[in-house]
Amino acid sequence: MFTEFRMYLWAIAMSFAFAAGPAHAYTVYVSNEKDNTVSIIDSETLEVTGTLDVGQRPRGITLTHDGKQLLVCASDDDTVEVYDVATRQLVKNLPSGPDPELFILHPSGNPLYIANEDDNLVTVIDLEKNKVLAEIPVGVEPEGMGISPDGAILVNTSETTNMAHFIDTTTYEIIDNVLVDSRPRFAEFSNDGTALWVTSEIGGTVSVIDPSSRKIVAKIEFEIPGVRAEAIQPVGVRLTRDGKRAFVALGPANRVAVIDAKTFEVEKYLLVGQRVWQLALTPDEKLLFTTNGASNDVTVIDVEALKAVKSIAVGRFPWGVTISSD
Repeated sequence: MFTEFRMYLWAIAMSFAFAAGPAHAYTVYVSNEKDNTVSIIDSETLEVTGTLDVGQRPRGITLTHDGKQLLVCASDDDTVEVYDVATRQLVKNLPSGPDPELFILHPSGNPLYIANEDDNLVTVIDLEKNKVLAEIPVGVEPEGMGISPDGAILVNTSETTNMAHFIDTTTYEIIDNVLVDSRPRFAEFSNDGTALWVTSEIGGTVSVIDPSSRKIVAKIEFEIPGVRAEAIQPVGVRLTRDGKRAFVALGPANRVAVIDAKTFEVEKYLLVGQRVWQLALTPDEKLLFTTNGASNDVTVIDVEALKAVKSIAVGRFPWGVTISSD
């Protein structure tokens, strides 16, 4: 009887262990702006497993939705490079327009929307046909790129015009402009499409915009004891899928702000590397990776514990980061 009871307890324990499952290993790609490389990191071992030589001044970086190709903005080469993930070989160059900085894929996986900083344009590229579909004039120094979950609205932020431009993806026309604080750098829609978060680097704020009314519904400010206000420069932002929490990279403040995405209150500041720039969550949202340009490393944050768990040395001036879905 006792043996049977022990076996019963063991079966229960195993069922819980099976339900929890092992930690999933993802591949993390980090663009190194000064080294002209991409560092490749294993999310399970948290070690650099390889380095990919790419074009000049790589910044924006993303994966195609099927995970088979890596796209890199080679800004000083005026092109977007496409690499085969399996072979790590250059497949082709996209006709991206001058100085591509950031880009975003349509939720369907095609087309690709690219911010051309020096030409004040957003270029729309058909990935399959390697063809320019449209060039959309926007404000001065376009950078941030966000797209609504249904793919109907593209948002570009222009650093010098200080606007978030709302663009109809069917007509390629700007349907509205929202004035935000100085030097907007990033745009991120919530998973349900009801909120758009725009960071303003010099303004030191995050504007939360209602995409339906295109009105600012909240403006988030930051105050860190012992850190000068001018050092608090919001850039990258990521929201969890459930819409409950947001993470904002605060540049030279060397902190990531943890924000309640419902109340817009700052819950915590996490100390990371120097000049934290961009962010990426693993698909299971257990880890958050930050690129720290001035300390040439990546900080790994345990999302549940809200704690930095490791610093990983990469190339010089890490800028962008993207993570595989499998």
